[in-house]
Amino acid sequence: ARQLFARAIETPGGLKIQTIHSFCSGVLRRFPLEAGVSPQFKEIEDTTARELRAQVVDDMITDDHGDIVRRLLNHFTGADLADFTAEIAKNKARFATLLTDEMLSATLDYPKNLTRADLPHLAIDGSEDGLIEEIAQGFAGQSKTYQNFAADLKALNLKAPSWEDYDTVTRLFLYANTANPKSVNFPQSNHKKAFEAAEPFATDLHDWMDRVATVKSYEWALAAAAKTRALYGFATVFVPLYEAQKLSLGLLDFDDLIGKTNTLLTDRAVAQWVLFRLDGGIDHVLVDEAQDTSPAQWDVIRLLAQEFTSGEGARADVPRTIFVVGDKKQSIYSFQGADPDGFDRMRDQFSQKLREIDQPFQSTTLDYSFRSSSAILDVVDQVFANRSGLGSGSEHLAFKKDLPGRVDVWPVFQAPDKTEPHHWTVPVDEVSTDHQDKQLADALAGQICDLIENEMLTELDDAGAAFQRKITAGDFLILVQSRQKLLFREIHRACKEAGLPIAGADRLKVSAELAVRDIRSLLAFLALPEDNLSLAEALKSPIFGWSEQDLFDLAQGRDSPFLWRSLQNREEEFPNTVQRLTELRDLADFKRPFELIEHILITHNGRSALLGHLGLEAAEGIDALVSQSLAYERSNIPNLTGFLVWLDADDLEIKRQMDSVGNKIRVMTVHGAKGLEAPIVILPDSAPRKPPKAPLVMAHNNVAIWPPNKDFMPDGLKASLTDIQRQQKEERERLLYVAITRAESWLIVMGSGRIKETDDCW
Repeated sequence: ARQLFARAIETPGGLKIQTIHSFCSGVLRRFPLEAGVSPQFKEIEDTTARELRAQVVDDMITDDHGDIVRRLLNHFTGADLADFTAEIAKNKARFATLLTDEMLSATLDYPKNLTRADLPHLAIDGSEDGLIEEIAQGFAGQSKTYQNFAADLKALNLKAPSWEDYDTVTRLFLYANTANPKSVNFPQSNHKKAFEAAEPFATDLHDWMDRVATVKSYEWALAAAAKTRALYGFATVFVPLYEAQKLSLGLLDFDDLIGKTNTLLTDRAVAQWVLFRLDGGIDHVLVDEAQDTSPAQWDVIRLLAQEFTSGEGARADVPRTIFVVGDKKQSIYSFQGADPDGFDRMRDQFSQKLREIDQPFQSTTLDYSFRSSSAILDVVDQVFANRSGLGSGSEHLAFKKDLPGRVDVWPVFQAPDKTEPHHWTVPVDEVSTDHQDKQLADALAGQICDLIENEMLTELDDAGAAFQRKITAGDFLILVQSRQKLLFREIHRACKEAGLPIAGADRLKVSAELAVRDIRSLLAFLALPEDNLSLAEALKSPIFGWSEQDLFDLAQGRDSPFLWRSLQNREEEFPNTVQRLTELRDLADFKRPFELIEHILITHNGRSALLGHLGLEAAEGIDALVSQSLAYERSNIPNLTGFLVWLDADDLEIKRQMDSVGNKIRVMTVHGAKGLEAPIVILPDSAPRKPPKAPLVMAHNNVAIWPPNKDFMPDGLKASLTDIQRQQKEERERLLYVAITRAESWLIVMGSGRIKETDDCW
């Protein structure tokens, strides 16, 4: 083993351990002409991509495609098109196929050549005259409700039904605006006299009701078809323009890296030569975290390994291998395209191909858990005994079978029936003392303090012998389902108030950091000196360190409407501030944004002032801002105003490495905790969550459908929607599995709110 390790690390050029996107980037750089990309292409930043998509839409409106955009906007109900155009770009391959009326009618399951004007005639075909007469006679002696029902039917125009007649029938016969239109149980069975009176015509009446329900589904299908036509009309113009813009700027996104590599490896003109060249340099392929691999990524791996399974390759004397490792139970990244079922498909494909050339194939499972104690794993096996999300599998075996463990389930912190109103002097966003999340967070912090002070933790040494040690803050890992919830913020607040060392959020939103906002305010003033608010924010920041009284004295009763002019007029009172601001204003017209930020941070000691006031954790936000200024300059002509606009449009988040935070409590989402572990794991966020919304663009029968609201879902789309909901439910179960199995020996489960015992409740 030592020799093998030494040979591995001394490999000429080093071991190539990289993401599949990085590998594809390297392939494209080796064969840029064959792939049709610039040899100097760059991976596009999210902010740049968003701006580029918005620019393409603007160009479409001002060019000859304004009508196409307007047709799309007739159906669009969102705040802006940014997420929608991103989804279109993600599904660009589906818009390469021409959409026909035949495809739409077959996909959405409505009759070919059906139009909206046909619907009243399908619901009321003129054969209902005798039935309506029977209903009127049968309900003549019944209650007013049934008499009105019969009267509404008699008022219908059966020979030439209008849309108003159609609306009347659907109102009378159907549950209005529900996800599952069907016949009402009419007359109601508990209305005994009416029920008996309806017996002679009940069958015919319900047949008519069912026909109307079918026509209602057609109506929703036609609405979905109209939206989808508008989508295709827009996307078939937008996608080529967007791709051309990226190509002209030498930019590729992550999907392009995978897609263009796939195209390169399947292009009949060059694929064999490219694969031959690659085959000369690849002996072994190892795919890690294979459960999170997307179908397009699997295609790249399959194409690379096809020479491995074709018999004799470029070097017959070198044995080549492919090693794939993954755990389907931990596939929780569907939003990144992960396909857990693809793991089994590829295993079967490789098994068949290797056996065809008489090469060995091994499919091995590892049932032992090297992290958790038996107590934790017993709970895992019981919780998932009847859940479908993990698939079939054997029960877990604890490698540390002698390690003691425990699972605590706390009573729910119920929401109060009535909350006390805020006093008018209290900030509107302050959480009331009786709020369930606040109470849970305070109890959680108190429990941690008690455990650190009074409890011991049992561990096993290298020989397997048990020993005890004091519990420390670094032993705790707190996992939540979402950072956006109040509970996430309350846990941080409670731990800090209790004096507990806490690592902070696992993801940092750069634009929300106080240090970044202070620097941004100063830059905004330098770009526009008349911006009084930005100057006031900059003066109050640690960079200048003004007090509230200093700012009040300057602003109150000033001799100019502009704060900067008043400050200049009082230079003798504030010489240092005026001198520094004047120097920065002189530099703003000549220095690039990066240089200007560097001057503020280094020459004017802004970095030291910010870190001294806000703490060392502010350094990550400052560093991210500096990196953003460099990223902006790589893709734009550098100017201060442009950088500020670019910065405001960005929602950059940076990920903290929570496995190296030292002896501190870690609070993060379950997604962020993948691959981590802790002796004590706390799950405080166990309430049911609303299921994710249906995708903005939904794949159905190989057609990209723009789905309607779930209350108006036609029958033809329900199968795909049900499948999406099933996949979401199964992934949520896998998310719970990942959360529980982060614990080594102690799991604490808590919850707050109106929690009910349902499948969705952890």
